[in-house]
Amino acid sequence: MQQQEFHHNLVNILQSALGLLELDRNSQLYRDVTSVCNHLANPGFRIAVFGPFNYGKSTLINAILGNRALPIDIIPTTGAAIYVKYGNELRTRITMTNGREINESGTEILKQFAILDGDRRMRDDVASVQVFCPHPFLQNNVELLDLPGTNDREEQDSLVRDKLLTADLIVQVLDGRQLMTLGEREKLRDWLLDRGIKTIVFVVNFLNLLEPEDQKEVYKRLRFLAESFRADLPTNISNLYRVDALPALRARLKGDVAAAQSSGLAGFESALQSILAVKQEQMGDVRLPRAIAIGSQIKQILQAKIQPLATEVETAENKRNTKIQIQQKAENLIKQGFATSIKEFRDWLHEQTILYRYQSEATAALQQNQFSTWERDFFKPTVAKHQQEIVKWISQACEFFNYTQPEELSISFPSHPQVTLPNKPTSSDNLSDTAPVAVATGLGWVAGGPIGAAVLGGAAYLLNKNIKQDKQGSSSNAYQNQAAQLYTDAAKDYLSRFSSEALSALHQYEEKAAKVLNFKIPDIPPELTNKRHQLNLLNTCLQNLDRELQSIN
Repeated sequence: MQQQEFHHNLVNILQSALGLLELDRNSQLYRDVTSVCNHLANPGFRIAVFGPFNYGKSTLINAILGNRALPIDIIPTTGAAIYVKYGNELRTRITMTNGREINESGTEILKQFAILDGDRRMRDDVASVQVFCPHPFLQNNVELLDLPGTNDREEQDSLVRDKLLTADLIVQVLDGRQLMTLGEREKLRDWLLDRGIKTIVFVVNFLNLLEPEDQKEVYKRLRFLAESFRADLPTNISNLYRVDALPALRARLKGDVAAAQSSGLAGFESALQSILAVKQEQMGDVRLPRAIAIGSQIKQILQAKIQPLATEVETAENKRNTKIQIQQKAENLIKQGFATSIKEFRDWLHEQTILYRYQSEATAALQQNQFSTWERDFFKPTVAKHQQEIVKWISQACEFFNYTQPEELSISFPSHPQVTLPNKPTSSDNLSDTAPVAVATGLGWVAGGPIGAAVLGGAAYLLNKNIKQDKQGSSSNAYQNQAAQLYTDAAKDYLSRFSSEALSALHQYEEKAAKVLNFKIPDIPPELTNKRHQLNLLNTCLQNLDRELQSIN
């Protein structure tokens, strides 16, 4: 139970890794992982028989079964992996790629679905082929796997390699008339060992067709070959057997025990039983090395994918954090600058301050009928300068924090004062020159005084036209004083209105601008979030796989 749970965990981890690594489904590693996972999940003991075409693989299996269950011919016929399992009667099940199942008694249907076509190609619409046979050898949860011949087409070789990973014992059939070259032997050994496949036995066929002396020489050379593959087999069990497959099949069909014995079949079957007796109890020892080998490859690929992704995520996070730190520092500086500019403008707009600075100039401009010029050239530019100082901080905040610009700081100016002078006294005194000298302090504006700001509503000042003159001699001075006061009051009213309205507008703008000045840390970009998530999944998968592999060792 514990071993099954371990197998289940490892299968889940390997399958998760396949999804995370997004390997090509046709890649060798993807197929290897899939095969190993299927192998770990299979409760039966599987014996795969493989070799080049026309080496007698199907004939050997038929001899073991004592039945012509599998099609045999002089040309490569097996065009699918045929699973031979135990059943109460000889029957065949074909599963198509579309899910349709075909069940028929006997094995005649194999000629239709499990052999190569006229171009020696496998059918691509067959998902699996199973033959059920009532043979005692299969009864104890054992299955035989007849594989297509190798060295014919690449697609067949790929299928064979995939299926070998799912076998607990591999039987390679050799042709005594055509031995493996050194290169072929090394290639096969490296491929098997790289995948943790260590349970392999060799069966040499066709030795009976050689002269006795040649048989001895060939068998001697084959023993050297087999020793280079010596691996996980029970003690005192050889990994090289001579079986003359066709004579063995004929002997079994005839019930000739002596002939079966002389063909080498009986000795080979005895070895298989001994291997089964040990390995069925130790299937974990057979399967785990393959899982370790494939798992180690997956581990390396996971590590190779994690490293650049981790660097990429770290770089992106550092860049984002640095930008946030800069923006937070900018927030403090902008807030300080904005507060300073607001305070300076507010102090400048204070009624007492603005009257102290500009009432005399405004009065003089009114007296000289130059108020528009003074307002345009001196007062408004000063207001605009304060506005610009405030707005520039808001513009910087919007640029740094990627906010939308709020409404502009709008400062209105009152309409120009309208001063209505009283009627001039009927006197010989010429009052036409009184205006320029009415307010002596207004000479500061004439000389080019401070720049001004803000305008609000207008005011008109009327004086009772019927001024009572107490004395004829004082009428001229009284008129001058009254006119001067009218100009002074008009200038004061203009500036007071401007101060009040401008301060109100400044306060409203300050409240709106507060939202722009507060930097909000932006959400993590979706791309970075996805990469973080992917990195976490890869790291978790790597940790789980590493833990499982360590528990094996």
